[in-house]
Amino acid sequence: MAATEAGSVSLIDRVTNISDFIWGGTWNGEALPWLSVGGQPIPPMTLILLGIGMWIMIGLRFYPILNLGSAFKGLFKSRKGEGEGEISPFAALSTALSGQVGTGNLAGVATAIALGGPGAIFWMWITALVGMALAFAEGSLAIRYRERTSDGVYRGGPMTYIMMGLGKKWTWLAIVFCLGTLFSALVTGNSIQANAIADGMNELFGVEEWIGGLVTAILVFIVIIGGIKSIGNVAEKVIPFMAAAYIVMAVLALILNFGDLPATFALIFDGAFNPQAATGGFAGAAIMLAIRAGVARGLFSNEAGQGSTPIAHAVAQTNDPQAQGRMAMLGTFIDTIVICTMTALVMLTVQGDFTAGGETVRHAWNSDLEGFAMTSGAFAAAFPLQVFGVPIGTLIASLALILFVFTTLLTWSYYGERAITFIYDRIPGSTRGGEKVLHMIWRVLWCVVIYLGSTLDLTLVWRMGDISNAAMALPNLLALALLSGVVFKLAKGDRTAGPTHTAVTPEEPEEY
Repeated sequence: MAATEAGSVSLIDRVTNISDFIWGGTWNGEALPWLSVGGQPIPPMTLILLGIGMWIMIGLRFYPILNLGSAFKGLFKSRKGEGEGEISPFAALSTALSGQVGTGNLAGVATAIALGGPGAIFWMWITALVGMALAFAEGSLAIRYRERTSDGVYRGGPMTYIMMGLGKKWTWLAIVFCLGTLFSALVTGNSIQANAIADGMNELFGVEEWIGGLVTAILVFIVIIGGIKSIGNVAEKVIPFMAAAYIVMAVLALILNFGDLPATFALIFDGAFNPQAATGGFAGAAIMLAIRAGVARGLFSNEAGQGSTPIAHAVAQTNDPQAQGRMAMLGTFIDTIVICTMTALVMLTVQGDFTAGGETVRHAWNSDLEGFAMTSGAFAAAFPLQVFGVPIGTLIASLALILFVFTTLLTWSYYGERAITFIYDRIPGSTRGGEKVLHMIWRVLWCVVIYLGSTLDLTLVWRMGDISNAAMALPNLLALALLSGVVFKLAKGDRTAGPTHTAVTPEEPEEY
């Protein structure tokens, strides 16, 4: 690790080291003998995520892949709720997607390519396919096990299916998940998003980052003050329109550069499997870098296994766990296989006038550009015609980023709200009125962090995001593994599969 002039280790170095261990399997830049094969480090989080995902996928007999078509058919029938809950299944999917589709789809893909090369995109695809099994498990369990407050409000998520599915002795795991959720909400769901939206406003409108952060905080507060119904209403209108517009723009860019697409796919597959691509490292180093970057950014993008999306799916107006499980896996497919892939193909295919170290290069991913600037630069090269001095490509990409990130900020505020409420409900004497006061305090704090996060150091924030994602995902993945037998039965149509652990309590909810 790099040290400061005084010889001490900087905060960024410490955070990077922890992130490298979780997602890369290295410590102080070196492979650990007990966590490597043939000198190649094994990323712990990658092993856990893909391992449990494959276990559930095989146990489901590849249900998510075989039933993808029926999931899309159900999408058009899900605008109207047919059961208990707060918002329609489609609105629940839109809310979950609004949390999934954000900087991971635009800036995160660029970061994955920068860290792991084009091969990282292949491993992002693998993460998404395996993630569809995890997402189905999360969505189905979220409906099978959810709580009802004293005033009739439905809610749930991993903390609830841990308590009701595994029993009171697993309360500690639910608490750990909630603490990880709060950490992840403030870092990946807030600070990273706020930083990205401030950058987008700066590039598009020329406003200073702190001003962009302030405007965003005010607009977010106006929406989240109305709770999950208000968030779902906004997400249901914004996300489908913006996602469709972004996909159309990307497809047009690829049509204009159709002849270069074969070379792009060759880059992706070569980078994913060619161990000789490593520069100055051990054989296979490039593959491990590609896997690490692809899985880490894939998880950041689609959140499969992280435990965030089931919090949104739990409020869907349906009594069919299997149907909402299909909605959940559809969200993972749309987020990564569709939107992330479009972003990656544009960056790897479109040619333009870019520079790297003073030298001219043809593609944005080879240039000195980083994060969203790389994505924006690729779209600007595809659509260079200027409007008010800004290339149309930059204009559309920036607007997409701003809207995607804005809705992500809305949804993650609710995820954090649910986590802090669950912890509060474990305190003797908690009441529904106390919850509502806590919600208001959280929403104000959320908007303050948006303002502060808009000017944070990007490197530090992204690395902390990797750590916070793992802190949230680990307890949820353990719960999914323990409840996998229930998931397999839910996929066969058994709506009451598994035991239900509840007890009458004086706190909220009145029955757990």
